[in-house]
Amino acid sequence: MYKVNKANSVLGAFIEEIDLSQHLNKKQIEFLYETLAKYEVIFFRNQILSHKDHRRLASAFGEMQTHPAYPTVFNFPEITILENDEENPSKIEEWHTDMTFKKNPPLGSILIGKIIPETGGDTMFSSLSKAYDDLSHEWKGRLEEMNAIHSFEFGFKESLEEEGGRERLADALKENPPVSHPVIKQHPVTGRKIIYVNRLFTSHIEGDDADGSILNFLFDHIHQEKYQYRFSWENNSIAFWDNRSVLHKPVNDYWPQLRRMERITIES
Repeated sequence: MYKVNKANSVLGAFIEEIDLSQHLNKKQIEFLYETLAKYEVIFFRNQILSHKDHRRLASAFGEMQTHPAYPTVFNFPEITILENDEENPSKIEEWHTDMTFKKNPPLGSILIGKIIPETGGDTMFSSLSKAYDDLSHEWKGRLEEMNAIHSFEFGFKESLEEEGGRERLADALKENPPVSHPVIKQHPVTGRKIIYVNRLFTSHIEGDDADGSILNFLFDHIHQEKYQYRFSWENNSIAFWDNRSVLHKPVNDYWPQLRRMERITIES
């Protein structure tokens, strides 16, 4: 029987005694889906998965997305390569929820650590549901009717500013115009409410003042340490997070070492 060991945090759990390289049955898939919704991010150690295994695992939870800005594994367009080294340092250092610039953002992502630096390279996760719970009654009511704009162009402004960046990402810009999402969303499985903004892709809240006072208040609130868990990677570790209820960010403290991760993002 599987072991579920809760992380020392308000979110996260480690799952043991399950081999994700094998074909999982319906009962196993349901267990993982329910555990993911409950703990918001689940972790696995010592999982040796081929690219076919990775794709099969992710496909059990839904259709798979491609990412418009990152390279992919040859013959596996759904597997995004996140690789950084001395010549290619990471550009993403902000807390974010993946691909909120889409009208229908993804359910979640399954990230595998392929090459982990000797030091550094952790990933931080933060619970947007716990952050919502701590809002005052007044703030909950005020935010309920508000919408925020999420933008691919805003999130990838550094890449777009590089030489040839706008040409390289022209199709992605065209296919991903800014979209509006409610500031407060409800999780479709647990019913928990979440604060649905992130510093990387949320450009502004409609009706906010020119200084972005409401948005900045929310950023300060959701980034509090009490909502966070820091995951330390090992080769062949896996993190599967619920993109509907958590923020995450890489800790870019490993440069110039090589770090290679491979990720599949699952449609909601």
